[in-house]
Amino acid sequence: MVEADERRRAGGMLAGVAWNALGRGLPLLAALALTPLLVHQLGLERWGLFTLGLAMVGVFGIFDFGVGQALTRTLAERIGAGRETEAASLTAAALVVLAGLSVILAGLLWLGVPTLVDSLLRVPQALRDQAIQGFRILALAAPLVVLNAALWGVLAAYQRFRAANLVTMPVALFYYLGPVLVLFVWDSFAGVMLALVLVRFANTLSYLALLRPLLRRMRAAPWRLGHALPLLRLGGWMSLSGMLTQALLYADRFLIGALVSLAAVAFYATPLDLVLRVWMLPVAVAQTLLPAFAAGFRHEPAATAALLRRGALLILGLVLPAALLLAGFGAPLLGLWLGQDFATGSGPVLRIMGVGILFSCLAFAPAALLDAIGRPDATARFALAQAVVYLPLVALALHWGGLTGAALAWALRTAVDCVGKLVLAAKHYPPAAAAARALLAPIGAATLALAPLPLLPALPAALWAGLGLGATALLAWRALSPADRALLRQPRALFKTGAA
Repeated sequence: MVEADERRRAGGMLAGVAWNALGRGLPLLAALALTPLLVHQLGLERWGLFTLGLAMVGVFGIFDFGVGQALTRTLAERIGAGRETEAASLTAAALVVLAGLSVILAGLLWLGVPTLVDSLLRVPQALRDQAIQGFRILALAAPLVVLNAALWGVLAAYQRFRAANLVTMPVALFYYLGPVLVLFVWDSFAGVMLALVLVRFANTLSYLALLRPLLRRMRAAPWRLGHALPLLRLGGWMSLSGMLTQALLYADRFLIGALVSLAAVAFYATPLDLVLRVWMLPVAVAQTLLPAFAAGFRHEPAATAALLRRGALLILGLVLPAALLLAGFGAPLLGLWLGQDFATGSGPVLRIMGVGILFSCLAFAPAALLDAIGRPDATARFALAQAVVYLPLVALALHWGGLTGAALAWALRTAVDCVGKLVLAAKHYPPAAAAARALLAPIGAATLALAPLPLLPALPAALWAGLGLGATALLAWRALSPADRALLRQPRALFKTGAA
């Protein structure tokens, strides 16, 4: 019975991950296909502005003060404890609070756009008015980004990953296709930003359609703004952690824009955005893990620790091949994708980031556990410590080694982030300590496989990557439980365990 339960959990997790990965994978393919056309339509400097606009959208995520993730965690815990009747009141209070706060903050951002363009970014005078107009239009997306995160959090708490991704995929496809179509008829940076806002609005409508039964209960349920206070307390730490993560993620490109040029931003941000596309894989895993962790960590510590081990190994298996490809062959791939200029300017940066992206992805698993057990404060404090060291380090690395030095600093920080979060997970949830120890050997093998690749020519890189992949796979297989191995031997069992 215990093994059957473990197989059911493993299969349910894999089903959820599969839907989450598919929901991000198809739009990613569209983005990869359309990026060369978009770069051509916008030109190098406006493409640099576009990447900064995408960074702004990422920063908007901090405006929910962590309530979206806190809502997932709190609802999942109540559902696991048989207290689902509280869901409508909690959700209503959270959405009202988030809508009010995000509108206020979007207004402040709209007012601050000229200062951002004039004082922080080296925007050529010919593009100044376009940049201000476009970024102000993009500010309208802030409330939509915040509400979408909360609505996704509700769907995740109910583990409705299949339905959520089915409605999200067609909307997300237009995130890059929309700007391309706009530029065919209207050569305007503001038009591109407007397309992004409309895509976010369509996403909001699709989530609301899925949650119609809950929305009806919300209208009838008694609720007070006070219901959101526990979410704000928990989410406050999640928000601080997210804000610092966004700062760590995007500050380097803003530093490059301020200290070097918009062209340098394009040469740095383009490979960074490319490697961060790999995040769709750990995000797919983490979004499945968070409600599962929250529902079971109090009463099923062994199963929760097994989920951590299983989730981290799944991320390792999904991400390592992509990381090896980027670290070993990033420059020629970039040349095929965007041309020789980008291969020359961004190739070394991409190869170094190919090493770091594995650690960045692995950190999602322990971070999800820390959020689920109610210890996002540990993640936030750790992120703050990283920011204090990393931001001046990037500035020094830019001075010392240019864009390559900045990429090396980024990769080193991701390794520290991964190891630190595993240590924190073991410290704050002792049942997870054995799972963390079991991960050391396969992660160590993956590190040895990746680290030399940016320095090797093509043929030695291919041979070394193959050996490293085989060694990592062997050690990962040994770290799996018997139930996990049985499930991998019979993949069709995934579809018999229930879709998440």
